[in-house]
Amino acid sequence: MKTELKATREGFGAGILLAAKQNPAVVALTADLAGSIGLKKFKKVFPERFIEVGVAEQNLVTVASGLALAGKIPFATSFAAFSPGRNFEQIRTTICYNNQPVIIVGSHVGLGVGEDGATHQMLEDISLMRSLPNMQVIVPCDFEQAKVAVLEIIKKPKPTYLRVNRQKSPIITTSKTEFEIGKAQIMKTGKDITIISNGPMLYEAILATDELKKQKISAELINIHTVKPIDSAAIVKSAKKTKRVLTIEDHTIHGGLGSAVSEVLSQNNPTKMKIMGMNSFGESGTADELYKKYHLTAKDIVSEAKKLLKR
Repeated sequence: MKTELKATREGFGAGILLAAKQNPAVVALTADLAGSIGLKKFKKVFPERFIEVGVAEQNLVTVASGLALAGKIPFATSFAAFSPGRNFEQIRTTICYNNQPVIIVGSHVGLGVGEDGATHQMLEDISLMRSLPNMQVIVPCDFEQAKVAVLEIIKKPKPTYLRVNRQKSPIITTSKTEFEIGKAQIMKTGKDITIISNGPMLYEAILATDELKKQKISAELINIHTVKPIDSAAIVKSAKKTKRVLTIEDHTIHGGLGSAVSEVLSQNNPTKMKIMGMNSFGESGTADELYKKYHLTAKDIVSEAKKLLKR
């Protein structure tokens, strides 16, 4: 397995540069966070297509919506605690209600933000964005997938939430790995249990499936990089085979990936499930320390999978 470490926010930065070269309508906006989001090079290469709105996240998305109305493909970037955290109403009304093709890029999410603490560890962003009509929600698993996701988004621009991380994580895909918005990625096939994850947490799930294999447990691993629209067919097909589904995410268990999967299964193929994630705010600490404390490691996935198999 490739072990090079890069952050998904870096993948976004690389992806938007390529996207801008392909399509002159691509523009980037930020709220005083160009360096933190990965836009420094974009600002240098395309200064006329870079907009700094300052510390004003509501303005960030309303300006972006106006640009979309004028034919641009705007990427509005900030920390997820601020966008969508601070400006949900503006996203709802100016972007989704009007169905404007604005891409909201929320970075510094989950416990992976680490020492920045609970106020910046955005754990509710997928819940917020998934609830909005017209909004699609994408959570790339690594640097390469974040880059490819940007290029796919501009092919059919629509209201989109792209969730990227600050912490560096292993690169587990390549630039040639198939990626289709709304189509699940089957990482490993198995027959005993289905494990579903996305974002950098997917790497922990890979380690867990490897360990389960050593214990003679065959786990099917699915990367649901698109939480909305979700690939219902892939989820149902796997659940029918394994009869057990375990989800894991660096996000609250209320309204995130696990909730989306359970909605699919409850209506199409009721299945025994376990949702692993957060049920509280986080706290300050390194990402590794926090994942261990809140039981979001490969070891914890193995433990929960074995419990689920006994139910």
